[in-house]
Amino acid sequence: MNHIGHLHIPARTIMTPGPVEVDPRVLKAMSSSILGQFDPQFTAIMNDTMGLLRKVLQTNNHWAFPIDGTSRAGIEAMLCSVIEEGDVVLIPSFGRFGGLLTEISERCGARVHSLVCEWGEVFDPEIIINEIKKVKPKVVAMVHGDTSTGRMQPLKEIGHACRELDVLLIVDAVATVAGTDVRTDEWMIDGLITGTQKCLSVPSGMAPITYNERIETILMQRKSIEKGLATQTQLSNNNFDRRIRSNYFDLSQLQDYWSPSRLNHHTEATSMLYGLYEGLRIILEEGLEQRFERHRINERALVAGIEAMGLRLFGNPNFKLPTVTCINIPEGVNGDAVRTMLLEDFGIEIASSFGPLHGKIWRVGTMGYSCQQRNILLTLGALEAVLLHYGANIHKGEAVQAALEVYKNVGRVHVK
Repeated sequence: MNHIGHLHIPARTIMTPGPVEVDPRVLKAMSSSILGQFDPQFTAIMNDTMGLLRKVLQTNNHWAFPIDGTSRAGIEAMLCSVIEEGDVVLIPSFGRFGGLLTEISERCGARVHSLVCEWGEVFDPEIIINEIKKVKPKVVAMVHGDTSTGRMQPLKEIGHACRELDVLLIVDAVATVAGTDVRTDEWMIDGLITGTQKCLSVPSGMAPITYNERIETILMQRKSIEKGLATQTQLSNNNFDRRIRSNYFDLSQLQDYWSPSRLNHHTEATSMLYGLYEGLRIILEEGLEQRFERHRINERALVAGIEAMGLRLFGNPNFKLPTVTCINIPEGVNGDAVRTMLLEDFGIEIASSFGPLHGKIWRVGTMGYSCQQRNILLTLGALEAVLLHYGANIHKGEAVQAALEVYKNVGRVHVK
């Protein structure tokens, strides 16, 4: 038998827009013993996790639970459970992930109407509201913060308009929840999806969601019970014509699993739920507003350092996503070579982008546990050194000092 080497994981400082570094308390929680999914101790953790999620997502919705899978699984569960063949769906897209919402909606059979704006910009809410009145969709699906462009779309006016016009608003808040203010109820968001691998600082593998009674009404109209679990009477009541096409992502069945009936659906990802539970506890211990402020301060320090270095930021600054900073790659600099040297020689990872922005910008994430003063200063110092190595025309020795000046003015920022 060939020798198989020991698993070796190198030390990294992860400054991408996801995944991010995981709080050590979360990793410790995830190493706990496995419980059976119907063990009363485990179902108590399920219930407590729902309560913690309501607080973090700022909602009074009854339904708040994780989908087992990455954040894309949560998006797919929400959309395929709500959208039926021929439904009109309006998707305003200002980056890559508006395109993802479009593709998933189309696969669900929707008639998609797209609004597209230039990458680096967002929409005037009135443009979207006028399009809603014109198109009369069943659903408006949109991204709150798109990591591909580092922009954040204002949602409050859109949410209120959707409610007045009896349109469902479904929001991808994967990059914003727990890093900046996301007010599910106040903004009248009907369905919201996030992910563990960004500002929640839990490994990728769960997609917490929440939805209100307006969406639950649709789920009940499409509800079915799995054949292996249903009684003959229940089978006869199944609405096969409108049944949700996905079994795994059927929210009507998943909410039975997360309800006191505990109707079996799948084997819960035990260790992941431990991690989510602990990650949510950490967020609430820090306090939502204090956590948002930590993200704002570290973002401010990073931006100060980047600009002091002589680099230019990408995109409209008025709608910058606080958890992602996009930097124009200087002319004559190989962006991938810089990223490779940062990773191999400094152990720091930053990201490129997608589509029309690939090779044109770097994206630096300041999310969750990665969003700390030490990481900001290390990244700025290393980026300056690498750019000087490659002969870039930058201001020497100013980036870290500019960031330190921000921290000096606000006080040292700690991760809880």
